[in-house]
Amino acid sequence: MTNEKNNSIHEEVEIESADHVELTEEQAVDSGLEEGQNLEETVVEPAEEYVKEIQMLKDKLEEADNRYLRLQADFDNFRRRTRLDLEASEKYRAQKLITDLLPALDNFERAMQIEADNEQTKSLLQGMDMVYRGLVEALKKEGVEPIEAVGKEFDPHQHQAVMQGEDENFGSNIVTDEFQKGYMLKDRIIRPSMVKVNQ
Repeated sequence: MTNEKNNSIHEEVEIESADHVELTEEQAVDSGLEEGQNLEETVVEPAEEYVKEIQMLKDKLEEADNRYLRLQADFDNFRRRTRLDLEASEKYRAQKLITDLLPALDNFERAMQIEADNEQTKSLLQGMDMVYRGLVEALKKEGVEPIEAVGKEFDPHQHQAVMQGEDENFGSNIVTDEFQKGYMLKDRIIRPSMVKVNQ
């Protein structure tokens, strides 16, 4: 009786072992192992599609970085241009008004060259001189300066030659006469001087 029990227990253990072996084989088939191949012997290599996807993501990241750097450079340039435009606008804000006032200034200068022959004319010229000096002082505060011409070497950027002459008192290419004053607003020429140049 005892032998029969031992035999039945032994058979059950063998059946359980057989089931275990079958399960392991099924798992092996499911995991892609060939028959007789051990799980520890297999080496998992990265699939080609994963490598391609990683490379594609790297390329996209590099492209995004480049785009970001270009946008940042464009924005920095835009800010710099805007700042320079604002500075120029502030620096030369009065140019239009000054350009409009220059003919009036010329007329004052011409009028004050008249010789006064009586007290009334002298008084009128003194009043005009005061107004003229007030205008010149206001323009000077805005950065307006007359361009020096007579006795200076002719400069096509600052002088507009309307005549040529021969004068022994001046060297060649020297301005001998000024017909109309030229003016600069800070470092910008707003009107060149009309001059006569020695040959």
